Amino acid sequence: MSEQQIEPSANNSVRNLVIAIAAVILSVALFLGLQTQHNSSSLESQVTKSIALDVALNNNKPTLTEFYADWCTSCQAMAGDLAQIKERYGDRVNFVMLNVDNTKWLPEMLRYRVDGIPHFLFINAKGEAIAQAIGEQPKGIIEANLDALIANTILPYANKKGQISQVEAKVTITDNTTDPRSHSAIVK
Repeated sequence: MSEQQIEPSANNSVRNLVIAIAAVILSVALFLGLQTQHNSSSLESQVTKSIALDVALNNNKPTLTEFYADWCTSCQAMAGDLAQIKERYGDRVNFVMLNVDNTKWLPEMLRYRVDGIPHFLFINAKGEAIAQAIGEQPKGIIEANLDALIANTILPYANKKGQISQVEAKVTITDNTTDPRSHSAIVK
């Protein structure tokens, strides 16, 4: 074999090895990237782990209800802290998540006057709403409120407001007292 025939073969082997290593590195990076999108602190993961509202209201445990939306940047920003909070308090507190884009939750949105998200509703063990916090909340504030909720004492940071994402109403409520069939409000 001549020297010219050996050299291209050696170059091909090195090139193939570099391509194989690059492919492995890219595959690992892609795999890890997909894993972090679906980790336990993602908003989507939090939703799948939440308790149904009707169960939470009837199991004699205090409840933290979060009104949220997938597009809400404040909700997404808090997902990691809330995952840690749920890990710490999950055996003593129900965690419920209600998507404001689902019209199924419209009665609750109207009842609790949800006009910005995230909107947190603190419900005692009897199923009574006792306080709320609107917008991004520091982890320590939510934990202090949960400690008080569990102890059945006054929440230290009740009705606290932080940065919110506005909720656009999908319905209009008008007062129509001239129509005797109306019960003082019509939802359009």
